[in-house]
Amino acid sequence: MESSCRILVLISGNGSNLQAIIDGCCDNLQADIVGVISNNPDAYGLIRAHQNEIDTSCVIPHQGESRGEYDARLDAVIARYQPDLIVLAGFMRILSHQLVEKYQGRMINIHPSLLPKYPGLNTHARAIEAGDSEHGASVHFVIPALDAGPVILQAKVPVYEDDTPELLAQRVQEQEHAIYPLVVKWFSQGRLTMKNTEAWLDGELIGPSGYAPD
Repeated sequence: MESSCRILVLISGNGSNLQAIIDGCCDNLQADIVGVISNNPDAYGLIRAHQNEIDTSCVIPHQGESRGEYDARLDAVIARYQPDLIVLAGFMRILSHQLVEKYQGRMINIHPSLLPKYPGLNTHARAIEAGDSEHGASVHFVIPALDAGPVILQAKVPVYEDDTPELLAQRVQEQEHAIYPLVVKWFSQGRLTMKNTEAWLDGELIGPSGYAPD
């Protein structure tokens, strides 16, 4: 029997995507969440992990510490879990190039926009201000450039005339909870890989807007 894919989740806050992945792993015998790491000791996601008997660690930033110094400490904790896949689920830190390159092809992130639109923060407000008719979320492999890795899967939602960033965020988050566990499942089944900064599913190149079913 093949061993389960060892999944490590990094969080900073509520952990709703973590919960979606926990729920998804209950139905996916090939995936096992071996740990949750947070930079915030008060993150509610840590409670979610404890409730599901998942090991947790906190790597709290030190005052005056450089990004490289923090990431060296973070990497030492990551190494203890020996992950096959690192899942960034609302981890509110920009990782150093060195750390990203070490795990490139084994690290994914979910971003609340239809990448390449709106990398960075305040994506919902930016979509509304731009007058976009649709918005959404993207799961992508992580590369050193911020929110620029190859897109694996996207989900779209409409933008309404009376939308606020908060209302739009709620609709986008519902879609995040649907697509993130699916991508984790693909990776754990050996169906999803990254080659030459491109995403491949079942031996087929995924297009720039993510996987689109026939």
